[in-house]
Amino acid sequence: MERKQRSPWPTVGMWGLVAVLTGMIGLGLLAFDRGEAAATVDSRLCTKTAHAASRSCLSETREEFWIAIGNCHNLSEREDQKECKQEAGEELWSPREECRDQCDARTEICEALGEGPYDPQLDPADFVDPDDIGGIVPANPYFPMIPGTVWVYEGETDEGTETITVTITEDTKEIEYPEESGLVFNCRVVRDVVLLEGDVIEDTNDWYCQDVEGNVWYFGEIAREFEDGELVSLDGSWKSGVDGAKPGIIMKADPQVGDVYRQEFLLGEAEDMGEVIGIGEESVTVPFGTFSDDVLKTRDYTPIEPDVFEFKYYVPDVGTVLEENPDTGERVELIDRTTP
Repeated sequence: MERKQRSPWPTVGMWGLVAVLTGMIGLGLLAFDRGEAAATVDSRLCTKTAHAASRSCLSETREEFWIAIGNCHNLSEREDQKECKQEAGEELWSPREECRDQCDARTEICEALGEGPYDPQLDPADFVDPDDIGGIVPANPYFPMIPGTVWVYEGETDEGTETITVTITEDTKEIEYPEESGLVFNCRVVRDVVLLEGDVIEDTNDWYCQDVEGNVWYFGEIAREFEDGELVSLDGSWKSGVDGAKPGIIMKADPQVGDVYRQEFLLGEAEDMGEVIGIGEESVTVPFGTFSDDVLKTRDYTPIEPDVFEFKYYVPDVGTVLEENPDTGERVELIDRTTP
């Protein structure tokens, strides 16, 4: 076993380190409790949500630590046990930092959206028939859900070339939200297939509904991941009305610079956010063409991965033309689009 770098607290000892970390976690939770006790029952609900998610994150970290310690007890050599426990202590620190960063990111969102609960009150009567979009109902120009429309994108990754095909299908999906409310929303199914060097690695069905004002709501997805042609995961899947999941807005009817909005909501699993940072301020060139009029630029991010975000560029009556990671320089570009 390769020996990792020693802990930054070498004189504390293994169980001293555990005591320090456990105590720090406990103090963090106590601080949360004190903060909540000082608030009124109906205030700071967004911040309380951030703290609750952080508690869950810290609890998972401690559970993983003690499982690792249990495995260390089952090594025959005493020196191996000691090294194993040291590594477990070192590995506890990084996830704890991540929990704190996630909490900070969620509280920043509270500053942007306010302290009220996230609980969209929606009525199916305020949503259009998906079959009418593009006909008697105008499509959202930046997110046109017209059946038969197909976008093809390409991007380079460390593993090779990814080709992404997004299709507005003829299919619809009925979703009851909230759960057992009797309120049923009829959403359009949009299929998103990702190929890596010609092999399918993701095949996702997204469910979108457009309201009468033109906002496009995201009601969930079934996300399938493949390896060597076999289904290996459904991670990332969620459905409004199930396990606390709630819909968000994937595209506003009239986006304005400064708008911040939730695109999805399943605490700890699906928390994508969008922020409008520019309209008509930049031109964009991709293999499909060059666009300069009313290009919409958003910053998409999630508190689950606080250090990761990307820019997306949308063109009226075309849709998404570019996704760009400013840290890595990776680009996913529109190379083709067909319409019915």
